[in-house]
Amino acid sequence: MVVAMAVDALSGWPSWLFARIGHPVTWLGRLIGAIDRGWNRAADPPALRRAAGIAGALLVIAVSVVIGWMIQSLLPTGWIEVVLVGILSWPLVALRSLHDHVAAVAKPLRASDIAAAREAVSRIVGRDPTALDEAGIARAAIESLAENASDGIVAPVFWGALFGLPGVLGYKAINTLDSMIGHRSERHEAFGSAAARIDDVANFIPARLTAFLFVLLAPRRSEALSCMTRDARRHRSPNAGWPEAAMAGALGVRLSGPRVYHGSITNEPWLNEGARDPLAADIGEGLTVYRRAMLLLAGVLAILAFA
Repeated sequence: MVVAMAVDALSGWPSWLFARIGHPVTWLGRLIGAIDRGWNRAADPPALRRAAGIAGALLVIAVSVVIGWMIQSLLPTGWIEVVLVGILSWPLVALRSLHDHVAAVAKPLRASDIAAAREAVSRIVGRDPTALDEAGIARAAIESLAENASDGIVAPVFWGALFGLPGVLGYKAINTLDSMIGHRSERHEAFGSAAARIDDVANFIPARLTAFLFVLLAPRRSEALSCMTRDARRHRSPNAGWPEAAMAGALGVRLSGPRVYHGSITNEPWLNEGARDPLAADIGEGLTVYRRAMLLLAGVLAILAFA
C-alpha cells in the first residue's frame, strides 16, 4: 500500500491513459450500471427491488474480490509481489487526484474568480454550485477533502493492508456501488439500500482513522479533538462526520450546515457551529493537514512492513 500511495502521489492517473483504457472505477461503473438497468425494475414491489439490490451488490463485490485474488495468486512471492500488488493497487488510491481537484478550487477562489471556483467545485460535490458564495465554495471543497481522504485513500489502503489486492478491489466495488446506487432517490431507495449499508460498515474504521490522523497533524490539535468528539455524530452520515468534524476543528471553521441540492434546501446541522466561515486560505491549510496525514499513514505502514 505504501508503493500504491507513492506511485499515485508521483503520477496520479494520467489523462492519456484514461483516454485509452478508462479507469478501474469506470469499469466497475459499467457493471453496476448494467445490473441497475436490468435488475432494478420500477414495476417490481419494494421488497423484490431490495432483494435484487442485495444480490446485485454481493455479485459486484464477489466478482471484484475473486478477480483480485486470482491476479494476486499468479504473482511471484516475496518483495516482487509487494511491489506488483502496490502497482496494481495504484489506480484505486486517489491520493493525487483528490489533492489536485481541491487545489483547483482554491486557486480561482484566491483570485476572487467566483465563477471559475464554482465550476471547479462542481466537479467534486453534488450540491448546486450557483447557490454558493466564497464561504460556501470553500466549505464544500474542505468537506470533500475530508470525506474523500477517508473514502478515496485511507479506506482502500486500510483494506489493502489487511487483504492485499482482493481487499482493495472489494472495497472499491463497495464504494462505487454506494456512489452509484446508494443514494436515497426514488429509483434507488429500495434497490440501493444494501449498497449504502455495506459501505457504512466498510468505512466505519477508516473514517475514524482518518479523523485521528487529522487530529494528530492539526494546527489546532485540541480544537480538532474536541470538535470531532462533540460533533461527528451530528452528521447525517455515520462515517463522514468524523473526518469532517476533525478538519473543522483543525482549521477553526464551521462546516456542513444548510445547502442546496437540485433546487431544494437541505438543513444539515453545523459542525463546529460557533466558528467562522472558511475562506480560500483555509482550503490551502486543509490541504497541508491532508498531505501530512497521508505521509504519516504511509510512514506507519512502512514501519509495520518491517516490524
